[in-house]
Amino acid sequence: MPKRKGSPALEEDTESSKRRFAETEEETDATAQLQAELQEAAPTPPPSNDRASKFAALRARNQASRKANLTDTKSEAKRAATDPTQLTALSRKKDIAAHKLLKAEIEESGEDFERKRAWDWTVEESERWDEKMKMKEGKRQGNVFQDYGAEAGKVYERQVGMLERNGFEERKEAYEKEKAAAVERAIKSGGLEIVEGDDGELIAVDKDGSYYSTADSTGHVGNKPERAAVDRLVADIKKAEEVRLKKRRDRGMQDEGERDVTYINEKNKQFNLKLARFYDKYTADIRESFERGTAI
Repeated sequence: MPKRKGSPALEEDTESSKRRFAETEEETDATAQLQAELQEAAPTPPPSNDRASKFAALRARNQASRKANLTDTKSEAKRAATDPTQLTALSRKKDIAAHKLLKAEIEESGEDFERKRAWDWTVEESERWDEKMKMKEGKRQGNVFQDYGAEAGKVYERQVGMLERNGFEERKEAYEKEKAAAVERAIKSGGLEIVEGDDGELIAVDKDGSYYSTADSTGHVGNKPERAAVDRLVADIKKAEEVRLKKRRDRGMQDEGERDVTYINEKNKQFNLKLARFYDKYTADIRESFERGTAI
């Protein structure tokens, strides 16, 4: 049976479709080949990524911090275990030893030690040093206990010095104003008369004794100090008490605390303690009666 032949137009379409399919396959193969070549040409990434490198850097930083902390801890412990007073004492002993060694070497050579030592300073520096040593020696002699009057005088001079450093001029002006007001009040009341002398000096004559204070005067009773002056007095008393307690602690003595002070000095305190140790058990009732106020 003879085969049927298709139309020429249909055959041409079939051939063109085959050619386009073949061209598409060739383009696909070329693209795949080009991608493979590009992948081969690209550099191979390292086996360690960014996270691993960051972790390694953090570990190194942690180790360095631990070493630094350990070093600081050791130095701090060494510094805390060292007594600064011992270091000062060792440094002073070292300076004294160096001074004695230099003095011995200079004297062995037949030279004057003080003369050669003075070459290191000028005349002005030497005079200032002598003045400083003189003041230091005077203060050392002044600190030696002489009698209670001298001690009270030193306390008074120290307090006056503190007064001069802390607003002395303002207080002096206030005092002069109060004094002038008191004079005016005394003149108006007729108790004070201002008389001019032969040389022109003004003399205040107190007629009834109300201006100048005497043993029988009571004018000071009406004086009312300022609040700031009272606060200043309280602060001075507290400071003096703190200094006294600090000196007692420095001497190894205990504070009185809330106990009753029944002694006037340390020997009297020891004597009272001895009496209390032997006789407190016999006088307990009498002391309790005195405290209650029911003693006969």
